[in-house]
Amino acid sequence: MNETKAATASTASTHPHTGMTTRHDTWWLAPLLVATGFTIFGIYATYRAFENNYYEIGSIISPFYSPKIVLDWFPFSPALLILWIPAGFRATCYYYRKAYYRAYFLTPPACGVKVWGDKGYTGERAFPFVLQNLHRYFFYLAVVVLVILWYDAFKSLIEPTFHLDLVTVIMFVNCYLLSGYTFGCHAYRHLAGGGLNCFSTNESTKTRFKVWEFVTRLNEHHMAWAWFSLFSVGFTDFYIRQVCAGVFPNPIFF
Repeated sequence: MNETKAATASTASTHPHTGMTTRHDTWWLAPLLVATGFTIFGIYATYRAFENNYYEIGSIISPFYSPKIVLDWFPFSPALLILWIPAGFRATCYYYRKAYYRAYFLTPPACGVKVWGDKGYTGERAFPFVLQNLHRYFFYLAVVVLVILWYDAFKSLIEPTFHLDLVTVIMFVNCYLLSGYTFGCHAYRHLAGGGLNCFSTNESTKTRFKVWEFVTRLNEHHMAWAWFSLFSVGFTDFYIRQVCAGVFPNPIFF
């Protein structure tokens, strides 16, 4: 019986002709979409980072350039002083690792599909993938950037006077999605509930359990938060840029 199951599993994972899989569904679609999405965002973000233009609306600037850093001695775009933080946080994210390992490195491209090439996945114990362990530290830096973006959103609401326009709405939605992604990450989930043998020991551990429960609910949809927030931060930058260029309107609601 065990030999039969083993034989079935073997034939299910390897196609006799392609050597990859016997799956008949569109298993290749997910890694293809991931690679397409990452590539489009990467091209746009790289262009904006080196465009070296804040695109300011009053005191409000693009999230790619916030906080505004002006250093006479720095010859490159100031966005490079900021973007390495969210880029590092996302590049080391547990979900994104799985996504781009499958989409770009095909290790493997999908469940039940053979790893592409002769060399299989060897873990994150050697350079450069050992740097993935920096994710927990990038979390702290990402929270600082997130607080600044929330500050920008509230500032856009009250300056020069209290009002609500479309850019402000977009900025708040972006901060909301970024917050769901940031505080739903595995690193924060471990900070909230890790290292405890019992959650009911005292009031402090009970409080940590409530925080851990909340983070867990966010974490259950981490993939959705990751993609929606990636889209929102790119769209927020794009819309502010187009408003500054006079291409898109910025209607005031009140």
